[in-house]
Amino acid sequence: MKLDRAQVRERIARRAEQEIESGYYVNLGIGMPTMVANYIQEDKEVVLQSENGLLGIGRSPYEEEVNPDLINAGKETVTEAPGASYCDSAESFAMIRGEHLDLAILGGMEVSEKGDLANWMIPGKMIKGMGGAMDIVHGAKKIVIIMDHVNKHGDPKILKTCQLPLTGQGVVDRIITERSVIDVTRQGLELVEVLNGWTVDEVKVSTEAELTIS
Repeated sequence: MKLDRAQVRERIARRAEQEIESGYYVNLGIGMPTMVANYIQEDKEVVLQSENGLLGIGRSPYEEEVNPDLINAGKETVTEAPGASYCDSAESFAMIRGEHLDLAILGGMEVSEKGDLANWMIPGKMIKGMGGAMDIVHGAKKIVIIMDHVNKHGDPKILKTCQLPLTGQGVVDRIITERSVIDVTRQGLELVEVLNGWTVDEVKVSTEAELTIS
């Protein structure tokens, strides 16, 4: 099933929104995860947290709503949800390290069959810093990774062993791509959903790690 880049990102973000339950405190990682805020259902009471000290992020702003001083951890402009509040980074990370987040939805470069995550750097490329991901993957109660199923060369990103520097070992609970939903279990990776336009065999071929079928 051929989708353009924008359609792929929207499809993944909409599916990731289904992981959020009413009453949750949620951290959305830099990049594609921030899109999830635009699709949260109106009947859900959800508080979105950002490492730079905003508790109560809303959807992405329309052009006339942009406030350059109101940004998330990825320096993208955001809106405030009703009841939003501010704090310093120390208090924000105390929320994370104190395990007060119910869920974190993060991007990923690679995920291994054991739930190892690589998402913070590619050796040899300039990086701004490791950010808060290493704290979040150990502090949030559930970690969902959203990413393309394969890289730009068509190679799998769900691997037997990660090749890039790790953000955390054994930290991933669920992987959502444009092709499938995969859970990390003690027995390995379990394919629990195949998204429209793909087949079980196509998902297995595009995944290096072995999959069991739910």
